[in-house]
Amino acid sequence: MGRVAVPLESLSRLLPGRVLVDPALRDRLGRDASYLSGGAAAVVRPRTVPDLVRLILWARREKIGLVARGGGTSLNGESSGSPSTVSVDFGGWDRIRAVDPSARRARLEPGVVNADLDRALAHLGLFFPPNPGSWQQSTVGGNAATNASGPRSFRYGPTRRWIVGARAVLGTGELLRLGTDALKRSAGPDLLGAFVGSEGTLGWFTELTVALAPRPASRRGLVVPLPARVRLGRLAVRLAGANVPGLSAVEFADRPSARLLGSALGTDPGPGGLLMAELEASHRSSHAEGARRLLRALRAEGVDRRPTWVAEADELWTLRGRAGTQLDAEMGRRIREDVAVPLARLDELVDTLRRIARRSGVPFAVYGHLGEGNVHPNFGIDPASAGGRRLRRAVLLAAHRLGGTVSGEHGIGLVKSSWLNRELGTVAVDLLRSFKRRCDPDGILNPGKLLPTG
Repeated sequence: MGRVAVPLESLSRLLPGRVLVDPALRDRLGRDASYLSGGAAAVVRPRTVPDLVRLILWARREKIGLVARGGGTSLNGESSGSPSTVSVDFGGWDRIRAVDPSARRARLEPGVVNADLDRALAHLGLFFPPNPGSWQQSTVGGNAATNASGPRSFRYGPTRRWIVGARAVLGTGELLRLGTDALKRSAGPDLLGAFVGSEGTLGWFTELTVALAPRPASRRGLVVPLPARVRLGRLAVRLAGANVPGLSAVEFADRPSARLLGSALGTDPGPGGLLMAELEASHRSSHAEGARRLLRALRAEGVDRRPTWVAEADELWTLRGRAGTQLDAEMGRRIREDVAVPLARLDELVDTLRRIARRSGVPFAVYGHLGEGNVHPNFGIDPASAGGRRLRRAVLLAAHRLGGTVSGEHGIGLVKSSWLNRELGTVAVDLLRSFKRRCDPDGILNPGKLLPTG
């Protein structure tokens, strides 16, 4: 969708008081956490489903792109706009409508922030397992749109596993109900699964029904220094098959990205960095067997340094999240990638990433979800530069050639849409395009995201 003039007067008449043109607001809500410049002709704050329908019908008539905006934590431009698009702010859609403790389900609006939902469920002994590193700002609707993950996905899986129902509005203005209240259904293909991870390109969630899990009584974190020549793939395979009771997260940070974490915990990272793990237990005193098996598995791979225990695991993940802030200060504008490979190919991937960094002569650090073969390599180079584009291409090609994926959990957005044909194949992409045309025939929903142009 090319650059066009946006008829804001007709939009303001349609949604009086909901259309905002303050430059600072347009700049803030027209971009996300990616390196893209973004932008917006206006910010619209619909408050009801009929508001959304009117907005979509207006956009169809005027051929104006609409960009859904939640917490703005997307790293690949999923919620980044342009001066020719309108940013649709779902920040006010933050009500938890109902919680059914017996069924372990909750109905909520898409703008509910992960951390707010967690606090609301605590007294019921339940929680919503997906926990992206940005969980203090990210929204459940954004989680669903990108199929987000986080450290605890080692045990609980990605967001797709926890979305059991939804209501949505399509790019036609039609309303759609997805999923079922039944515990199982065999009535055709799973349309709900198709919408989870579609990045707002097919329709927008107006309500989500999420499954909940029993809240562990205790969650302890473990941090242990890694030796210089530890083979991460072998270690990941060992831990994945060790049957460690309560093991819910297995994370890794190399030495450059682990210094802040080690300093905060009074632990010097080993030459190979740090391994971080989380053990859950139903009773505060019942971590012993899980700890014993975990340490035995680590020793079998040569990781024999004394571990540091963190009484509350969230403290560990908060510290772990600050690695990005540290890298911001040290590297400045940088490539922040998200690739995953089969566990057995993880060492090949990390070795290749280090070779790419040496060849490019740029600062390098890597961390990620060791237990799932999902790593986040960081390169100290402007991602928008020609050198940055070449480097990113080398990283994505490496993951693809090792039987992996160009996006483990951050989605495709604008940054990686040209890679979807390589990832899924042209037949699959053509099928997705056909589905997109039915759901959004004018291409007004999150234009340019996910699907390659052409």
